[in-house]
Amino acid sequence: MPTPKTVQSTPAANRPDSLRFVRTTHAALAVDDIAGDGTPIVMLHGNSSCRQVFDRQLASPLLKGRRMVRLDLPGHGASGDAFDPVRTYNRSGLAECLLEALDALGLERAVIVGWSLGGHVAIEMLARFDGLRGLVLTGTPPVRPGGFAEGFVTSPAAGLPAKAVLSVEEVEVFAETMFGAPPEAFLGRAIARADRRFRPTLFEAARRGDGHDQRRVVENAKVPIAVVNGAQDPLIRLDYLDGVSWGNLWRGQCFRLAGAGHAAHWSASGKFNALLDRFMADIDGEP
Repeated sequence: MPTPKTVQSTPAANRPDSLRFVRTTHAALAVDDIAGDGTPIVMLHGNSSCRQVFDRQLASPLLKGRRMVRLDLPGHGASGDAFDPVRTYNRSGLAECLLEALDALGLERAVIVGWSLGGHVAIEMLARFDGLRGLVLTGTPPVRPGGFAEGFVTSPAAGLPAKAVLSVEEVEVFAETMFGAPPEAFLGRAIARADRRFRPTLFEAARRGDGHDQRRVVENAKVPIAVVNGAQDPLIRLDYLDGVSWGNLWRGQCFRLAGAGHAAHWSASGKFNALLDRFMADIDGEP
């Protein structure tokens, strides 16, 4: 088994006591499992990122006391690289890997919070995980196969998100685009650490038609879906999201957080966490 690599975290929510490694048939996954009550919250990061992007959720007083699980996807952060990149480095493979991890963690129900690519993996879970109680999507336009142009300002497949080897300067640009300027240092390290096979394999799979028609999936979804984005997200078309006929859109609207870019859960964490707290209260039937 490949030796897991380590990405340093920001100190805001560094919980070394919570770190464990979960073995799956895809890779060994680094997982933080924070004990708590209610429906567990599972958090999925984006392309070439790491679980530390959710530090501000783990540190939130509003979310304290809830069980929260965050993990590094295969080929990212402290997780091992995929044993079989072609099998794993696509939305379907990542969803199957997550399903194994949830089973290993004993999670029979969960809400999944997905950022960017993590949101696309979360949407794939709708057809796979019977215990899914709801989704929170941020930075994730659910597009049809081949429909990048509908949901994205520019196709991710044409730029740095799909490139195997990135220069130091390209890592900086990628990090700024994802997180804003100046980006957190840990994100640059995460991008540099990501398995260089991940990005091109992911987008090659997308070109082959991997995964479901995600627009159709969310339009037929029965579980509540919260959609929370940065009002200044430079990567996605917010009007496209407003035009989706969501099957069960939480509170009947797509939220736009003022002043936030692609990583609204980070740059507008206070507002994001307040919405997540209310969403979880609705899921658990709390007043």
